[in-house]
Amino acid sequence: MSNINDTYFDGHYKKIWKSIIPDELTVKETDFMLQYFKLQPGSRVLDLMCGYGRHSLALAGKGIEVTAVDNLPDYINEVRNNAEAENLPVHPVLGDVILYEPEGNFDLVICMGNSIQFFHKDEVLQLLKKIAAHLHPGGYFLINTWSIMEIAVKSFKEKAWSMNGDLKFLVDSKFLFSPNRIETEHQIIAPDGTTEIKQSVDYIWSMNEIETMLANSGMKMTEVFSIPGRKKFTLGEPRAYIVAQRS
Repeated sequence: MSNINDTYFDGHYKKIWKSIIPDELTVKETDFMLQYFKLQPGSRVLDLMCGYGRHSLALAGKGIEVTAVDNLPDYINEVRNNAEAENLPVHPVLGDVILYEPEGNFDLVICMGNSIQFFHKDEVLQLLKKIAAHLHPGGYFLINTWSIMEIAVKSFKEKAWSMNGDLKFLVDSKFLFSPNRIETEHQIIAPDGTTEIKQSVDYIWSMNEIETMLANSGMKMTEVFSIPGRKKFTLGEPRAYIVAQRS
């Protein structure tokens, strides 16, 4: 089996991710953060698993000082290049978010795009305790997820396929237990027949489990939205925005 050229694949993958999460959603999420958490120029935000920096760059454009952390060099390089081109107050960090040690305290920490589901429970507890330790008293933590139990049970599909541009995507998923998780194999097929296979694991917790982990880390879950700041989460909705505050 041969692999798709990395540049070819990465460029298409970014387009696919941006089609899943359109710019309008990023604008709404950023506006929510600015208003709900009362961020002002000079406020400090830590963006964990920042991806290509959609929130980091948008917040920095409002004068927010952002530390953006991700474990993928391509993402961090893109964040750095865009921040430098626009002279934005973003500090990009390449590293494992579990091992990363933040400098100073923050007004808000965010973990968006379902990223917190990438880690098993022990890692999440370690991460949450670190977040609580680096929040100002009364500071907030925002989680965006679409893989909590209240969502995953309804939305789970074993097999799916789709086209995006000239790439064909085949998805084969299994819902497994102890711990609850969805293991997925993504097969991406290029027009010439070459393929790229990616494996992923999303750990699945209930809302109550997340609330307990937050409490054990020194934070209190205060709100859960399905549309940020506008609609409270109800069972089976496609995404959740969990707000926690340092106790």
